[in-house]
Amino acid sequence: MVFAGTNISLFQPDITQKLTERIDDLKQKIAAWGKRIRRFSERSRRFNQNRLFQSDQKRLYKSLERQEVCGAGPGPDQADTVAFWRGLWSEPVNHSEGPWMEVVASQSASVTPMDPVTITPEDVAEAARRAPN
Repeated sequence: MVFAGTNISLFQPDITQKLTERIDDLKQKIAAWGKRIRRFSERSRRFNQNRLFQSDQKRLYKSLERQEVCGAGPGPDQADTVAFWRGLWSEPVNHSEGPWMEVVASQSASVTPMDPVTITPEDVAEAARRAPN
């Protein structure tokens, strides 16, 4: 037996096909285990972050800030960035609005607009005072 647990022998006429199939099966099993480990790691990370969020939000946010961004190299040139965004935002664009826009506008005409919400510094102070961090 060439592979333990299989009935593959070197003296069989279709050995290359059986070997290829066995190798493919093993590759699929390895890929499945890798995905299972990846799912477990992601789930564990999410669980720990959720638990940390419930107990100590400040520590969670600090831990999120410390993580390095993969592939972070030197940023783009400032002139190139300004030219890119200027080309997008300063050029007028005519959008073709379909008949569905009129339907949505007529349906939303009967909806009463929400009253404006004014947030005072006292509201912010009260919310910050109740926050655990």
